[in-house]
Amino acid sequence: MMNKKWSVFSPLLLLLLPLIGMFVSNEVNWSFLDFIVMGILILSFSFGIKQVLKTTKNIKYRILIIGLILILFLLIWAELAVGIFGTPFAGS
Repeated sequence: MMNKKWSVFSPLLLLLLPLIGMFVSNEVNWSFLDFIVMGILILSFSFGIKQVLKTTKNIKYRILIIGLILILFLLIWAELAVGIFGTPFAGS
């Protein structure tokens, strides 16, 4: 049971990178809300990929769906970071 919990929350270890960056440099300035939003985004991404791997048997469909999930993740991340689509809440 512990192994399953570890596999679910292990993607959140990526959040250690900006946390360490905040201590090393003044260029990284994340708020608590930034960590929450990125944690939700990372967990959604990892759950989506795990679900695709569990349910899809055809390798071509797996690659296509995981690629689409990755593109969606990167677009949302870029929008939240710098506002590539010009939404009013981006980059804050």
